[in-house]
Amino acid sequence: MTTPVTTTGQTPATDDGAAQDRTAQDRTAQGRTAQDRAARGKAAPRKVPTRRMSFEESLAQVPKHFATDGNIILSHLAAALSSLFPDGEEFFVRSVRRLRDQVTDPELKRQVAGFIGQEAVHGREHRAFNDRLAELGYPTKLYERITNRTLTWRERIMSPRSNLAATAALEHFTATLAELVLSNQQVRDLFGDPAVRDLFVWHALEESEHKAVAFDVYKAVGGSERTRVLTMNVMRFGFVAGLVLQVVASVLTDRDAYDPRRLWRDWRAVRRSPLLSKQLWLALRDYNRPDFHPDDRDTTALVAHWRDELFGEHGSLNDKLATSAA
Repeated sequence: MTTPVTTTGQTPATDDGAAQDRTAQDRTAQGRTAQDRAARGKAAPRKVPTRRMSFEESLAQVPKHFATDGNIILSHLAAALSSLFPDGEEFFVRSVRRLRDQVTDPELKRQVAGFIGQEAVHGREHRAFNDRLAELGYPTKLYERITNRTLTWRERIMSPRSNLAATAALEHFTATLAELVLSNQQVRDLFGDPAVRDLFVWHALEESEHKAVAFDVYKAVGGSERTRVLTMNVMRFGFVAGLVLQVVASVLTDRDAYDPRRLWRDWRAVRRSPLLSKQLWLALRDYNRPDFHPDDRDTTALVAHWRDELFGEHGSLNDKLATSAA
C-alpha cells in the first residue's frame, strides 16, 4: 500500500477518507489565505535562509548502487534527478533574476535573495555528487551537458516571463517531491546510503522553504493564468517522459542491470514505492486548479520539524554547515 503525500511530519493514518477530508479542509483554508494575500499584492512572510553546506567529503565514499538493498533502478533514478539539478537550478536563478527588478514588495525581494542563495548551493552540492557518480560509471556529466544545452536553447527562443512560468511549474515538481521525502520515512529509506539521504533531505527542506518564491514573482510581474497552466501541462508530461528515458538509458549503461532476476526484483520495489503513487500525480495536477497557490498545501509544521531535526541545537547536519545567512 502506498503512502500519500501529506502536510504533516508524521506518517499518515490508515483512514484514507478521513485524511483526504482533512487535506481538503486545509486546502480550503489555505486557499482563502492565498487569495487574500494575492488581493493585497504581498508575499506571505517566510524564512528562506541561505545555508553554506558541504557534502563533498561524505559523498566521496558513496558506493555504486547506493539505494536501499542495492536497488539499481532507484540508484539510477536518484542519479538522473541529481544530474538535472546543477544546470536546472542555474536556470531557475536566471529566470527569477531577469524579472526581479519588477518586484516591489520588500518581503518578496528578501525571499528572492534567499531563493537565489539556496539554489546556488543546491547546484554546487549536486555537482559534487554528480562528479562522484561519474567516477562510478553513471552518465551524469553527459546529462548535465544535455540539460545545459536544452535550457540555454529555451532561454534563447522563449520570453523571460515564459521561462519564469517554467521555473514556477518545475518548482511545484520539486516542492511536491520534497513534501513526499520529508513526510514519508519509507521514501527517505529508499536513498539507502546515509550521505545520499542527507543530501536529498536537506535539499527537500530548502525546496519547501522557498516553494512559493518563483510563483509569487511570476504573479507579481503579471504572469497570466493561461500561460501558467499551459506551461505546467507541457512540463508535467514532458519532464516525466524525459526523466523516464534518462533513467532507462542510464540503467542500460550498467552491466549489473543485465541480471534479469535482480532487475525484476528492483523494479517490483520501485513499483510498490510511493514514488509511483496516484496521490503524487494528483498533487502535481493540483497546480492546474484556478487560483492555485503553493501555500495551499500547508507545510509549515513539516518545515519547522526538519529545521530543528537538521539544524537545531543537536541538528544532524550541523557538521555539514559552514556558514548560515538569514
